[in-house]
Order: sequence, then C-alpha cells, then structure tokens
Amino acid sequence: MTYTAPLKDMLFVMNELAGLAEINAMPGCEDASPETAEAVLEENARFCSEVVAPLNRSGDQQPSTWADGHVTTSPGFKEAFAQFGAAGWQGVQHPFEFGGQGLPKLLATPCIEMLNSANLAFALCPLLTDGTIEALITAGSQRQQQAFIANFISGKWTGTMNLTEPQAGSDLALVRTRAVPEGDGTYKVFGTKIFITYGEHDMADNIVHLVLARTPDAPEGVKGISLFVVPKFLVNEDGSLGARNDVHCVSIEHKLGIKASPTAVLQFGDHGGAIGTLVGEENRGLEYMFIMMNAARFAVGIQGLAVSERAYQQAVAYAKDRVQSRDLAGSPGPVTIIHQPDVRRMLMTMRAQIEAARALAYVAAASSDAAHHHPDQATRGANQACYEYLVPIVKGWSTELAIDVTSTGVQVHGGMGFIEETGAAQHYRDARILSIYEGTTAIQANDLVGRKTARDGGAVAKGLIGQIRKSVGELQGDPQLQAIGVRLDEAATALEQVVDFVVANIKGDIKAVFAGSVTYLKMAGVVLGGWQMARAAAVAVDRIKAGEGDIGFYQAKLVTARFFADQILPQALAYRTAIVEGAQSVLDLDEDRF
Repeated sequence: MTYTAPLKDMLFVMNELAGLAEINAMPGCEDASPETAEAVLEENARFCSEVVAPLNRSGDQQPSTWADGHVTTSPGFKEAFAQFGAAGWQGVQHPFEFGGQGLPKLLATPCIEMLNSANLAFALCPLLTDGTIEALITAGSQRQQQAFIANFISGKWTGTMNLTEPQAGSDLALVRTRAVPEGDGTYKVFGTKIFITYGEHDMADNIVHLVLARTPDAPEGVKGISLFVVPKFLVNEDGSLGARNDVHCVSIEHKLGIKASPTAVLQFGDHGGAIGTLVGEENRGLEYMFIMMNAARFAVGIQGLAVSERAYQQAVAYAKDRVQSRDLAGSPGPVTIIHQPDVRRMLMTMRAQIEAARALAYVAAASSDAAHHHPDQATRGANQACYEYLVPIVKGWSTELAIDVTSTGVQVHGGMGFIEETGAAQHYRDARILSIYEGTTAIQANDLVGRKTARDGGAVAKGLIGQIRKSVGELQGDPQLQAIGVRLDEAATALEQVVDFVVANIKGDIKAVFAGSVTYLKMAGVVLGGWQMARAAAVAVDRIKAGEGDIGFYQAKLVTARFFADQILPQALAYRTAIVEGAQSVLDLDEDRF
C-alpha cells in the first residue's frame, strides 16, 4: 500500500486554522511564506513517498538485528537515512548557525507527520535526534553545541535519550546510574539503560547519548539527577572521532510493532567507565531532560496522527476495491463495501478524528512559534502557556485515537485485516506503543490535571473555552454551521464543568480528581478538536459561497466537520458525567477484590 501525503488538508490547516501568514510576519520567521511552505511540503512528500514509505513493510518483515554488540538496521534504512540527512530534512526547524533551515515549528510539523506516515520505525531516529538538539541548544555548553549540533543536523551523527533503567521506569527518582567526576571536567558513567530507541545502529558515524545519572554527593530523588553527554565515540578537540567509548549495546528488544527500530539495552562502564561531560549544572538533569521529553511528546502525538492517516488511506483503498454483498437499498449484484453504511461510518470516524487531531496539533505548533517569535512579551507568555497545556493533549489524545483508528482500519478489512499480508495489522501493532512511550497516557493526564489545570486555577483552560464560545457565536448564517455550533456549545459547557471540578477538588479529594484524569484528557482532545473542525467548517462555507478554490474539497471538509459534531462531540457529555459524577466508582473497590 503506497502513501500519498494529504497536502491539501495540511496546507488548509496551516493557512486557515494555524495562521501561517501571522507566523510568517513575526521576527525570525520571514522565510516561512505560504509559497515556501507549499514548496517544502511538496518536496518532503515526494521524498517520503518515494524513498521512505517503500521500506515500511519490508522493515516490519526484516527487523533490525543484533550480533556481538552491533546492530544492523533493516535493508535500505542506512541508504535512506543518508539521503534524509543530505537533503537537509533533519534541520528544518533548527537554527541557521548550526546548518539548519531555521523554519518555524508549524512548517516542520507536517514534515514530521509525513515522515512518520511513511515509516514510523524509520522516523524514530530523527525524532530522538531533534530532542537532543533542542536540549543542547537550551542547556549545553558552547563546546558541546559546536561539537555535536551541526553533526546532528547533517545526519552524520544521531542522538538518544537515556532515562529508563530496569528498576526505574516512569519513576525517575529511582535512577541509579552513577557519574563520577574525574577532575578534568569529565565524568565516568556506570550503569544500565533500557528501552533506548536507536541506542545502537549502523546509519550514522557516531551516536550521542544524553544520559541521566547521579554524582557521588547528589541528594536522593529527582533533585539529585544530572544530565551527561556520552558519545559512542569520543570527540577530539578538532571535531574528529576518537576512541571507542565504554558504552555498549548488550541486546535489543523483540517487540509487538515498530520492529525495524532497534530498542537497545545499553551498558555503561563495564570496562573502566564511559566518558561523559555534564550538561549545564549538576542536579538539574531532569529539568534539562524535560526539554527533550516535551519535544518528543509533541512529536509522538504527531506519530499517532501519522499512523492513523496511513491506516485510513489503506482502509479507504480497500473499501473501494473489495466487492462484497448487495447494496441495502437494492442492487442487481454485489457492490464494493464502501457502499455499506457501517463501512462509511467507520471510514468517516477515522477521517474526522484524523482531521481534528491534525488541526489541533498544527494550532499547537503555531502557539509554540508565537511563544518564541512574537514581538510582544505578554503574547509570547500567553502562547507558551497555551502550548504547554496542549502538549499532553496532543500526545495523549492523538495516540489513544491512533489505537482506535488503526483498529478500525483492521475492521474495515474484515478477515483480511487479521492477515499480515494486507499490512493493516502492522499499523495497529505499530500504533500500540505510542500511548506508552515518552510517558503513558496517565502520565500525560496527570500533567494536564496538576501542572496545566490545577496550578493556574484553570485559567488557560478557561481561556480556551472562552475562545470556543467566541467561535460558536460566529457559526451563524448557515444551517450546517448552526447545527455544529449547538453541539460545540454543549461540549464546551461540559468541559468547563470538568475544569471547575478539577480546580475545586484537587486539594480536598485528589484521588477523585485523578481517577478521571485520562477521561479529562480525552475529553479535552474531543472538544478542542471539535472546535478546530467547526472553525474549518466556517472557512469551508465561506469558500463555497464565494465559489473560490476547490469546491469539492470544501464540501468534504464541511461534511466531515458535521460528522464530527454529530458523532464524536457528544462523547464530551458522557465524559463529563464519568468525571464529575462517577469518580468514586473508580475508587470504591478494595484492591483485594480485583
């Protein structure tokens, strides 16, 4: 099954919902014109469909392999990655001074989506390198930046994130990897890290690990964690590669999905100590690592969107081709299954959720750009708060959605979906990890409740609800828009009631609040995604009335928005009941009764 990038929808969302023109007008974003964006996306689509997408199926069938400490990636990956780096795709959103293109996150986001739709396992290597670059730009020394970032952007080297240990998964307070100062500015690192994506591979000359570890006098808990740069090969003063460092891959995992991506167990210091250098200050490692984690969490949300798009395209193609049964209204012979109402319901559910998730993610990316580039300080702060609120939703909702969408894709295929040869099952298997890594959905939801809602008394959430209500007031003059507005207004009211519940009960009944945290996250995704679909519908109606552009595209956008309003937005009312009135039922059963 080939992959065709949904360029028309991507450009529509960027221009009409995320406000690319406004971003383009901000200092530092002058090169991101709509014309440039279209050219970049078209070229990226060509690269992803022609070079990367054909490796998706073969990579699943011929995963990365490990032997004697070395990993050989799936056939074709090494050559494709060399093309990826040479074409400059790693540097789309990174600074000019290090060889990047310096384009906004809004423009980089669809490029990331396309790469992940083409091949989720392949895209994981650039994803982790992006996070490494951001961490070093923010907290690295000048020498670390000069030594590593340009090589990352060129694709010569790649980066990893080393948090997890056998006894320390989500609870990083339990990290036990040690970093012993040598007195010359370097440290010797000892310990074991697990689940390290692309922790060892053959696609780059060097692999640079960002490692959480404790110095000898560090306090217990997360306050005693520091961050270190530990390269596979040491880097000489002139930038050339030196001796092999004491970090080795002792195995890779055998996984349900993303099989072509090597997930490594790394051993540091078995032969005297792995040499590393401190990033920033001691005991601030978790703070710095969160830079990587936030970048990765947003990108994983895009992965959820991306694999959903790939599964949807395959399901539509199959439904248009598969002949089975007669039309319910009567037909002389069998018809393709896309004529059956329930198949259409499934395909529309997939499509509507994908378009909503794409719109919400791109709008979040635009908020990040405004937070960095808007000339007004207060506007920058408001956009940063908005972006931080949206990140756990983009990550959590889009990845949970991906499990449902890819599962529905299997269902559309019927029995053939359960057969590996069709490829539908791979999307389902690949999607299953997305709601787990870079923080499970519950961790995203806890962040949304604690740091992003309760801490500011619901101010950012209420601000977004206020914007939704403003949009509802503008959905006038067309019966379709008015119907969407009614559903959206009901959903916004339900979300507001949940935000009030969280703020009112966070101190007095904290367990009741967190019992509904994941439900709150999903609800926020549905309501905020529905808001973006309503905004898209309003644009579509204007274009249709004016007779401008691709009328068929705008008619489809309006139909999809109406479907979302009728079929998906009402979930918000049920979520509200479960959170506000049903929290205690989660807590009532004694643990011994399970």
